[in-house]
Amino acid sequence: MHLKLYRAPSTRAAMALIRAELGDQAFILSTRKVAEGVEITTAWEPQNAQGVVSPDPISQRCLQFHGAPQALADELARGPLPHSLANSLRFTDLGLESGARPMMFAGPPGAGKTLTVARLATRLVMAGAQPLVITADGRRAGAAEQLAAFTRLLGLDLVVASHPMTLARALARRVGGAPVLIDLPGTSPFDPAQHDEMAALAATAQARIALVLPSGMDVAEAADIAQGFSVLGAEYLIATRLDVARRLGGVLAAAATGLGLAEAGIGPGAADGLVKMTPEFLSDRLLQAPQRAERSQ
Repeated sequence: MHLKLYRAPSTRAAMALIRAELGDQAFILSTRKVAEGVEITTAWEPQNAQGVVSPDPISQRCLQFHGAPQALADELARGPLPHSLANSLRFTDLGLESGARPMMFAGPPGAGKTLTVARLATRLVMAGAQPLVITADGRRAGAAEQLAAFTRLLGLDLVVASHPMTLARALARRVGGAPVLIDLPGTSPFDPAQHDEMAALAATAQARIALVLPSGMDVAEAADIAQGFSVLGAEYLIATRLDVARRLGGVLAAAATGLGLAEAGIGPGAADGLVKMTPEFLSDRLLQAPQRAERSQ
């Protein structure tokens, strides 16, 4: 991979120079104003005799380590990893602002849904909001008590509503368009009864759905689960346990189904254990993992 700096009186002039010299194979890494006008840093890959862009060997080795699906790995290795991730996967925000539709957090048992809800509730309270927190988990013993321990510390009331009728009554307590966080029970998207239960709750709440999925899963299993929840209406992906998982191929495979990467669980803390997922953040995690693995051997 090669880097080249271009300076010109304007962005238009600089882009004309870049296109004239590098064509469509250049990646724009940064743009900044300078005394002469504008300065643009580009990255580009030399082409072989057939005109095919040479893959980046560092990215190739990294994606092989993580076990990324081959087609996706080939696509991501064609340029700087942050740029390739941004082009190949969808990164988004959960959109928990006032007046937004309720957000439901779904996923397999033990994925970290309850802790994710607690972390987001903490973030909202620290920002001055008073979210309505609801647990619809009537299956797991102690599920409500676990979340209630967090909401009490935040000065919030936890509402228990595991049936569409009680959920409708709970949502009637929403005040002034406050953000709504709904913790669902652990669900298999392939079990018809659980599928129908979740669909009924989502329809009652007219909710958006975020899939909470632990990092380190088998790649094919993660893709199947993500696809199954996509059929149920999931739009967002929250990857948990990035602090303990070394291989993130499952996260990449799940995101490749079209879910928007939104948040990443990076530690046990309620206030600082969840961060926004960005191409730069994910690229750093992907590239650092093989190096850490080599040092630990």
